[in-house]
Amino acid sequence: VIQSKNSAFPVGSHVVSSCGWRTHALSDGKDLTLLMADWPKDVPMSLAVGTIGMPGLTALYGVEAVLQVQKGETLLVNAAAGAVGTVVGQIGKIKGCKVVGSAGSDAKVAYLKQLGFDEAFNYKTVPSLEEALKKAAPEGYDCFFENVGGQFSTIALQQMKEFGRIAVCGGISTYHDAAHQTGPYPLTTINWKQVKIEGFMQSRWKSDHPQGLKKLMGWVKEGKLKYREHVTRGFENMPAAFMGMLHGENTGKAIITV
Repeated sequence: VIQSKNSAFPVGSHVVSSCGWRTHALSDGKDLTLLMADWPKDVPMSLAVGTIGMPGLTALYGVEAVLQVQKGETLLVNAAAGAVGTVVGQIGKIKGCKVVGSAGSDAKVAYLKQLGFDEAFNYKTVPSLEEALKKAAPEGYDCFFENVGGQFSTIALQQMKEFGRIAVCGGISTYHDAAHQTGPYPLTTINWKQVKIEGFMQSRWKSDHPQGLKKLMGWVKEGKLKYREHVTRGFENMPAAFMGMLHGENTGKAIITV
């Protein structure tokens, strides 16, 4: 905050806002969220838009509230090296799960192993996605945190255990489609396996955000939740950085510094 007539947001305070892509913005304060007052000096403030922000909360609520993972279960997450996926996998490990992740490069797979994922594979280079999923978890999957959609979703559904749970966070593989994909239609599989599929957005739990952010911060401070940021410098490079994120160029949260 560089100028203020609002006592709740004094000059020098730091806020998170959804004001859009701009260097400066004017607000009455309704769309601003102050960073927690006791934000540690040794934790980058940029994590407020990443691991200790909306992506982190999305992962937290998806794992805890939607999937309700239990110790000993097997959790699958795709786009696992992204801002949300990296947190999903690590929370899964904190909860005592076996965690399997897929990503789009060997370097990303290596990073997932560093984070403690039990199994990880490059979906772009495996001969068969179906076989890769079976090899990683021959017994099948109890929980699936879905970020990709499309073919991956169709194949992964076949690997779900009976009474499996799927949290649908996104479908990045379909965002660029000029025409909507059609079929296959997996209702029979969902029925026979009695799979629960639930779409969600972190805003559903807005009242829980302060407690959620404190939990994420605690895990970061304890070293249980690690992070990586893909930094692009320069406001003028923001469109290219955004498109790069959609094409999977980032590992961890993509951020812009200005």
